Amino acid sequence: MNAGTRVEVVLPGKVEPEGLEVRQVVAPVAGAGQVVVRMEATGVSFAEQQMRRGRYYDQPPFPFVPGYDLVGTVSQTGDGVDPALAGTRVAALLKVGGWASHVVVDAADVVPVPEGISAVEAETVVINGITAWQMLHRKVHVRAGQTVLVHGANGGVGSVLVQLAQAAGAKVIGTASARHHAALREQGVTPIDYRTENIADRVRQLAPAGVDAVFDHVGGRGIVDSWRLLAPGGTLVSYGSASTRDDEGSKQWPVLKLLGRVWLWNTLPNRRHAYFFNVWAGRALSAGRFRARLRTDLTEVFNALQRGEITAHIAAELPLAQAAEAMRLAESGTVAGKVVLRP
Repeated sequence: MNAGTRVEVVLPGKVEPEGLEVRQVVAPVAGAGQVVVRMEATGVSFAEQQMRRGRYYDQPPFPFVPGYDLVGTVSQTGDGVDPALAGTRVAALLKVGGWASHVVVDAADVVPVPEGISAVEAETVVINGITAWQMLHRKVHVRAGQTVLVHGANGGVGSVLVQLAQAAGAKVIGTASARHHAALREQGVTPIDYRTENIADRVRQLAPAGVDAVFDHVGGRGIVDSWRLLAPGGTLVSYGSASTRDDEGSKQWPVLKLLGRVWLWNTLPNRRHAYFFNVWAGRALSAGRFRARLRTDLTEVFNALQRGEITAHIAAELPLAQAAEAMRLAESGTVAGKVVLRP
């Protein structure tokens, strides 16, 4: 590949993973206020799994390049950007576009990665870390001595949630399939097998007075149990609808249904709270405030990674050209942590 070429993975429509297309095109050029980032690591998130099914609630029209986030080195700066930024390793939250060797990003949207953190390590905590941090510390305000329930405790977001909650002094109950229980117990998590156990009954045994927070990416009917498991003053944070990934029909309806439940619950005369978390909330109203908050919070996550409060859970590393295999692996439910793509 020469310096003027970009390798990208394109999602052409509703396809199986093998339908992803690897293309070579002309490398992009940084415009005013932009930088070109030479990708060193990007990842497979649940969003891409929904997007290939046409199920992500605000995905762009097909075809497009997926990739929710990336870590890489600034290789070119545009007009109005400090040239000294070239050569800096940065992270960026994109929603789409990360599965490419070179990506144009607004300079205001990149966050420097501290020394001593590799690109792959940093990648595991960009969208996963910022989601976990903001839910824990901006929505729940978790405190020492509290008990929280994390659904999908072995997953990309879930594994970071577990570690950040423990770093704050909280006790963690986590749902996962049985194959992940030994690893969760080693981390100090009390595991529940969502396939064979009644989650609500088991949580009530472990926390008779209820839990202080539930983090639920599953949605569907189980969200009602999540609400009912809260202790007085507790908080439910819904941040996805994984249970509807393979459904047909409107991709907006599952999210609208969750938003409706959250609104209704918050009108009830009780001291419990519910939120639907969207990492992009507030950007349309104030891009400057959104960027400042993102930079602050992602820097906190990187600092926690440096201190060893959280570790990078890397499920697998594959070349960008093997995005189909990476997607299959991420969707298999057999891995813990993040599936990472590299150039």
